[in-house]
Amino acid sequence: MPNIRAPKLRSKLLLLAAVGLISATTLTSAAVAEPPQDRPLQDSLNSLVKQQKFPAALAWTSKEGRQTSLVAGSSRLGKQVPVPRDGQVRAGSNTKSFTAVVVLQLVAEGKVDLDAPIEKYLPNVVRGKGIDANKITVRNLLQHTSGLPNYTEHIGLETFEKVQHKFFQPHDLLAAALAHPAKFPPGAKWEYSNTNYLIAGMLIEKITERPVQEQITQRVIKKAGLRHTYWPQPGDQTIREDHPHGYALGNPETGKVIDATEMDPSWGGAAGQLISTPSDLAKFARVLLDGRLLPAEQLAEMRKTVSAPLLPGWRYGLGVFSIPLSCGGRYWGHGGDIDGFETRGGATDDGRAVGLAVTALPGTFGDPEKSADAVMSAVDTAFCK
Repeated sequence: MPNIRAPKLRSKLLLLAAVGLISATTLTSAAVAEPPQDRPLQDSLNSLVKQQKFPAALAWTSKEGRQTSLVAGSSRLGKQVPVPRDGQVRAGSNTKSFTAVVVLQLVAEGKVDLDAPIEKYLPNVVRGKGIDANKITVRNLLQHTSGLPNYTEHIGLETFEKVQHKFFQPHDLLAAALAHPAKFPPGAKWEYSNTNYLIAGMLIEKITERPVQEQITQRVIKKAGLRHTYWPQPGDQTIREDHPHGYALGNPETGKVIDATEMDPSWGGAAGQLISTPSDLAKFARVLLDGRLLPAEQLAEMRKTVSAPLLPGWRYGLGVFSIPLSCGGRYWGHGGDIDGFETRGGATDDGRAVGLAVTALPGTFGDPEKSADAVMSAVDTAFCK
């Protein structure tokens, strides 16, 4: 899955599903009379709530010059609280696409070479057993072909209630990763690792001599005209604007579900810290594909993909997935999983754009595999129906 906690999410969710999870009482918040063209997507959102037990689902689409915002469920678990249309959510690994854009902008400016080793820019930083920073290129980092171990597997996230309000420094996250050996030689295969984007954020700071959050804000968020997307500042555990609450398994041993809306997202960093809305995430993908964030040469590099065998036909470029559609063609986007929220969507070359969010990770309430597949099916419906 394209998420902040991949690649072990699916196996972890299967484990969590076996401990006897509680169910949610939800309110279907479908509009009274949606236009007929919205009915298939509204039905998909309703199913995510009724069948897959997500507390809430939100979607925003732009197709053929028409924009639609739909919701289902309840903003609060066990209560009937309307879901804000296009409410803010934690965007998780969608952040990686923003980070990749800044790195590629620096490439366009002649300040970074995609195929240069990371040792050139961050000397003596990336060190560990079987890890050679002279062989790991910037491209390897952005494409998840570096072989670096994934720090999110080694900082205690499996017991979320213990780290929900813990502040992490980037150097501690890197140390947690580099205490473990390389997974494979650089370029040998594809494997998702948040460590790649932690280092990409460090690269941005080294080259620009400015904070990564400032660079992403100035170079991407403002340039793309995203009005509801931001990087939480250190210590900010809230979500600023109208939002549904997100829920997570606090402890896998007990199956206890907790409100994860307020949390310290510092462990996400350049790999997953942003807060956004379904519409802003869809608009970002649209602006990106339209060439308004990157010169043509760097956008073409971003779209050079390798196989990402998470699901059939999935491929990964530089900070973006290429995902096949049931109606033909593909869409480009990322998606993200972070405790309390899952987001999916992207844009197509022919002008369609979709953003979709649910307020728990798959497996928090329902079957993890079925829930994850249902979210992807809803995205496909949003593009194709």
